Amino acid sequence: MRDISHVEFEQNAGPDARNRLVSRGTLIDFGRNGGANREKNVKKDIYLKNKASQLTTGQIDRRSFIMSSLAAGVTLPAAMSMADMAMAQTPKSGGLFRAGMAYGSTTDSLDPATFENGMMTMVGYTYGNTLTEIGADGSLIPELAESYEPSNGGATWAFNLRRGVEFHNGKTLVADDVLATYAYHMGEDSTSAAKGLLTAVTGIRKEGDYQVIFDLDSPNADFPFIVSDYHLLILPSENGEIDPNAGIGTGGYVMSEFDPGVRLRSKRNPNYFKEGAAHFDELELISIIDVTARQNALMNGDVDTISRIDPKTVNLLARAPNLDILETTGTLHYTFPMRLDTAPFDNYDLRMALKLSLKRQELVDKILLGHGALGNDHPISTANRFHASDLPQREFDPELAAHHYKKSGHSGPIQLSSSDAAFAGAVDAAQLIAASAAEAGIDVEVVREPSDGYWSNVWNKKGWSACYWGGRPTEDWMFASAYVEDTEWNDTAWRNTEAADQFNALVKDGRSELDDTKRAAIYAECQRLINDDGGAIVAMFANYIMGLGNGLTHGENVAANWDLDGLKAHERWWFS
Repeated sequence: MRDISHVEFEQNAGPDARNRLVSRGTLIDFGRNGGANREKNVKKDIYLKNKASQLTTGQIDRRSFIMSSLAAGVTLPAAMSMADMAMAQTPKSGGLFRAGMAYGSTTDSLDPATFENGMMTMVGYTYGNTLTEIGADGSLIPELAESYEPSNGGATWAFNLRRGVEFHNGKTLVADDVLATYAYHMGEDSTSAAKGLLTAVTGIRKEGDYQVIFDLDSPNADFPFIVSDYHLLILPSENGEIDPNAGIGTGGYVMSEFDPGVRLRSKRNPNYFKEGAAHFDELELISIIDVTARQNALMNGDVDTISRIDPKTVNLLARAPNLDILETTGTLHYTFPMRLDTAPFDNYDLRMALKLSLKRQELVDKILLGHGALGNDHPISTANRFHASDLPQREFDPELAAHHYKKSGHSGPIQLSSSDAAFAGAVDAAQLIAASAAEAGIDVEVVREPSDGYWSNVWNKKGWSACYWGGRPTEDWMFASAYVEDTEWNDTAWRNTEAADQFNALVKDGRSELDDTKRAAIYAECQRLINDDGGAIVAMFANYIMGLGNGLTHGENVAANWDLDGLKAHERWWFS
């Protein structure tokens, strides 16, 4: 569903081109344009946009805007509609924002190095910021760094910090805080989930109090994306060290209560450095793992928004007059990682047998109800720049699966751990996998795991389990997060095979390759290696489906790198 909640003009070229105003599906034709008329309408476009900007910033009132629009030749009904739309898109401050989150565990920690689910990512974003961030339109923009530039062919990156930014404890942000934060994640004994992202960093230094310079072992055009990772929140330092569990940062909200796996309560930071952001007076993030309970909370008005609506109930919730459904398509994918350090998944033929035993279209149809696309056993989606579109789609092939299974020498049941904590319908998906595997003579035993503690007790520990990945904006970032040998989150334990070694070498080559054609070839081969030898069964790519209560409003763009506007709804949304 596209929510056209802004005023936009569309200019078409050609002798019969028309300028149109599109506002919530209303089409207003300004007449046939050609030559001078087209130029006149372009000027009208600029004039009306300027007036709309004056209205939303309070420089003129609604009546003045309508009178100006009438003078420009807009009809009265259209002018009134334009005024209403512009005012609806004006962020307003105030209110308590309550989000029902599909994630959370009683083992959660405020230490950003340990963040492993969407609840903690959003918690981190409420109190902290990174050097750069992914904007609502998917572009990379500066955050705590006001600018950045490469040198040495992209092997050195300098980040210039914003001046006057304050931590919640009153300390002013300086370069030492960045150095101490990164030292914490990169330390020899660090178990940070971001450590694998930073293996290419050979040194960090400062030039004065407001510039930090990263030296890399080779050029990396994507490094400014890496420093936007949500584990890398910049924390205040003292004597060269940070307190990772303090929950103190530079973010738009100051924490007042945190109960792991239950809720977060915070109040707006009056000294937040971002203008036009963090509009709510207070916020409450509530962990509601059960999808039915989460949806009931939204329908009953107990929360203002929820993440991860079950595709089975999208149409039902869409009928509720006080709710809006927001759906975005991006890099979210549902996986069933097999760990190569756990028998029998250390056997190539057994892994291939299981990959061939999936009916992927059935999973998309029955679990996602069409709200997604087929996965092909690698994590790069069609939304990524270097997606390997030429890689053949793996299909259900029971005969070939049976061939590989026999070749593996395995017999007996194979356990698949699952829980709807992984994603809505994960248990049903596991049952479907078991049923299709049976057609190839493979006995899959589904183990239904408790939702609480799933991410700490099952995922990245048991041999075969259900999982989701939000994906990453760049190929290198995704590979570095979950597939290179030294990342903490290599949930397939894909190491020490010939293909894995080749993959790790190619990832390094891809980082330093500046020629897009060569880089595309490198990343295509990386995807092929994961698809063939890796332990990831990437079954499907899923849309983010969210529910918004009456009065909750968002901007023109909604990020698709994670749900709830890149898990920054608390900062980007407001009550109309």
